[in-house]
Amino acid sequence: MIQSVSVTVNFAVAFALVCIFTVEPWRVVNSQEEQRLLVDMTIVTNARDTGALCLDGSLPGYHLHRGYGAGENNWLLQFEGGGWCNDLQSCLERAPTRRGSTKHMNKFAVFSGILSNNATLNPDFYNWNRVKLRYCDGASFTGNRVFKNGTKTLYFKGQKIWEAIIEDLLPKGLGNAYKALLSGCSAGGLATFHHCDNFTKYLPTTTTVKCLSDAGFFLDGRDVSLNHTMRYFVKSLVTLQGIEQNLNENCTSALSYPDLCFFPQYALKYISTPYFILNSAYDVFQFHHILAPPSADPLGHWSHCRANKSTCTPAQINTLQGFRLSMLAALKPFYFYSKRGGMFINSCFAHCQSESQETWFGDDSPRINNKTIAEAVGDWYFSRNRSKLIDRPYPCDNDKTCHNLIP
Repeated sequence: MIQSVSVTVNFAVAFALVCIFTVEPWRVVNSQEEQRLLVDMTIVTNARDTGALCLDGSLPGYHLHRGYGAGENNWLLQFEGGGWCNDLQSCLERAPTRRGSTKHMNKFAVFSGILSNNATLNPDFYNWNRVKLRYCDGASFTGNRVFKNGTKTLYFKGQKIWEAIIEDLLPKGLGNAYKALLSGCSAGGLATFHHCDNFTKYLPTTTTVKCLSDAGFFLDGRDVSLNHTMRYFVKSLVTLQGIEQNLNENCTSALSYPDLCFFPQYALKYISTPYFILNSAYDVFQFHHILAPPSADPLGHWSHCRANKSTCTPAQINTLQGFRLSMLAALKPFYFYSKRGGMFINSCFAHCQSESQETWFGDDSPRINNKTIAEAVGDWYFSRNRSKLIDRPYPCDNDKTCHNLIP
């Protein structure tokens, strides 16, 4: 065994609209605005036995803050995000950084938003066992391959890292969980699509298990030059890191191109565990890397718009609205037919909204129908209310609650 040292927006209307250091493993640090909870890293010391290694060969790690009271038997696991590497050059560059090695990571992680231990700031999950899984494989915890060329070695072992961390947590209480939530942000949000049902299999049949993706619903869409930039990126990623073997078998057997199952829009319908999708319809990462990547805009027509949405031309705004509609179209079956699913699709120019306190739950947090993200997720998880919320398109009244990454 591995050890360690609501009220809803009518979808049809929304879809049609165009203008919608102590010895303790944690410590609290005072800041000007609030107290920050810093949680120490746990290294999975026996991970080498199963080849569960970061890109550079270092051991994987996670941060655990214990629950208490009514939440002492409940668990929330959060995948860290941080993009991907899809070729040898980018992976070699990534390996000696915090994205490819625990040796280069901060040993304390800030727990805020959905990971906060403050009942006022995180009312539904503050007293749960909360875990942040550090990301060091470059493929959303899905690869299983080793590359060697005589002088360099890269470990594409995300799938094994996931298994090693779970095996390390099971005897620490996860194996007896009453309730569990698997979540993640960005590339970590994508990881939840690929590990959600597998997570359920580790836990007792009596455990209430659900999954949440934050900013992980990456679209298989055309860019502004009508090319499939993201599709080609994913294909090379899947091939390089040996991912196909770890994708949903029902999905890969149904598609002519199995690597497409890396995209959530194709994998989602095969997930049986209750699921919540949190995403911005104008996700900044997707805007910059899927819709209008520099490779598709060699003359820089989109450069000002990418930096400041107020400088976008009417034609560019229409293109952004089309991207939003593509996302809603991909989510349409989930909206109508997932009886246990939830969603919060807002119109902010944002990326990752669950780990930041200001976007998770606060006086000025993003809202749809006056409901915050934390409230929507809590209503869904605890079945307090139906929680499938879709914001009106940009620009809309809710813009004043957005915390946009671009002005």
